[in-house]
Amino acid sequence: MNNNNEILISRLKGKGLLHLKELEDAFRTIDRADFVPEDYRVESYEDYPLPIGFGQTISQPTTVAFMLELLDLKNGDKTLDVGSGSGWTTALVAEMIKPRGKVWGLEIIPELVELGRKNLAKFKLPNAEIFQAGEKLGFPDRAPYDKILVSAEAEELPKDLLEQLKIGGIIVIPIKNTLYKIEKLTGGKTKETIFPGFVFVPLMS
Repeated sequence: MNNNNEILISRLKGKGLLHLKELEDAFRTIDRADFVPEDYRVESYEDYPLPIGFGQTISQPTTVAFMLELLDLKNGDKTLDVGSGSGWTTALVAEMIKPRGKVWGLEIIPELVELGRKNLAKFKLPNAEIFQAGEKLGFPDRAPYDKILVSAEAEELPKDLLEQLKIGGIIVIPIKNTLYKIEKLTGGKTKETIFPGFVFVPLMS
């Protein structure tokens, strides 16, 4: 048992997060320290973003926990993780939706694709893969998805991603410093719940 990780989990629970047992267990199993550069490992249990190179960051634990709770992941969910970075969110999702679920991480920076794959290999997660992002936003080849997580800030809701979401599915995405939970309804309708006050690196395309 990692005492530093347990302290982080206790802090998150003290903030009213990690309600879901599956999420708490994932945070306990998937150690953030395995996804940050060596120079920052001592800071990996602190609750703030850390650089992972190429102008990108690994998000702060509070934000990741909140987003994953909004996503309402279930065993068996087919999930897309856009902006997978060093692979931490992809690994957390994979842990939560196993054994029947599958998650595809997408990353636009080739060096981070390789880093994310290397980090995933530290864990037994056959239900997780990371791919190089293509010209079209998202990963249409595996669509439609039950859940889509976006860890970079968009200027508006990308229609390409909404098209790749199943009816009844959920996308969690930051748009202009506001976190959106968007549920796709029938007839082209959506239900939006918003949470202001979040800062992310911009969504690159």
